[in-house]
Amino acid sequence: MGEHKIKAVIPAAGLGTRFLPATKAMPKEMLPVVDKPAIQYVVEEAADAGIDDILVIIGRNKNAISNHFDSVPELEVKLMEKGDTGRLERVMKSSDLADIHFVRQGEPKGLGHAVLRAKTHVGDSSFAVLLGDDLIDERDPLLTEMIAEHERSGAAVIALMEVDPASIHMYGAAAVEEIEGQGAVRVTGLVEKPAQEDAPSNLAVIGRYVLPASIFEILEHTEPGKGGEIQLTDALQVLATDTSGPGVVGVIFRGRRYDTGDRVDYIKAIVQLASDRDDLGPELRPWLKEFAERL
Repeated sequence: MGEHKIKAVIPAAGLGTRFLPATKAMPKEMLPVVDKPAIQYVVEEAADAGIDDILVIIGRNKNAISNHFDSVPELEVKLMEKGDTGRLERVMKSSDLADIHFVRQGEPKGLGHAVLRAKTHVGDSSFAVLLGDDLIDERDPLLTEMIAEHERSGAAVIALMEVDPASIHMYGAAAVEEIEGQGAVRVTGLVEKPAQEDAPSNLAVIGRYVLPASIFEILEHTEPGKGGEIQLTDALQVLATDTSGPGVVGVIFRGRRYDTGDRVDYIKAIVQLASDRDDLGPELRPWLKEFAERL
């Protein structure tokens, strides 16, 4: 199973209510993080891991996403005439990243339901799921490690990150065991948004998964859970507790992650990414220091 066989699925059908009114006519995945929409970082991450076939699960307002990844000849011609090769390159990059397909989720019935919509496209091969609320720094490998772990063990692979125990209630938490001689851990159970005292660990599930096609059948039989939605966590729990299969393995990510899930985290993500950029950082960093001193 070579890496080119793995397809990626990017669920982008959420309502983005925390960002209203900005998301009234535009999906939250299209909100710019510095000068690129959030979803483009995610597509680039999949492409960098060698994935060239990407399915985006869309809700309403889908046109903004599909238009973004289409080529825009009239814009390209204008930039060419102006001799603006830098911007031309950046505009063309978004339409040359991968083979991108779209399917509607229909009604927003949760992440598990969104993933299930990918069944026809993915078929019976393994696939990666990348959520747009978590941006992973391109300098820190994660997805390539997860794909390699899946190819080695056949397990469903999830990304875990250590968080402050006081904030574990905002995430899914994993109960884990060490695997001898491995950097990865075996996941024995998952608890969605536990209270701090009930959390099995401070390892939070972040939005990257590499899953076997067998997850589809489990999702088809998964009853709606929290919030009346079909939860991917519940299906992973079935795999984790199935002693006859390869189970669920966690790869612990210790790199840089930018959370765009709520407004304050989204602003922090923009500031962090912009500060690190060669074209913006030199001007922004000294200003940030001055600004911080005035607070």
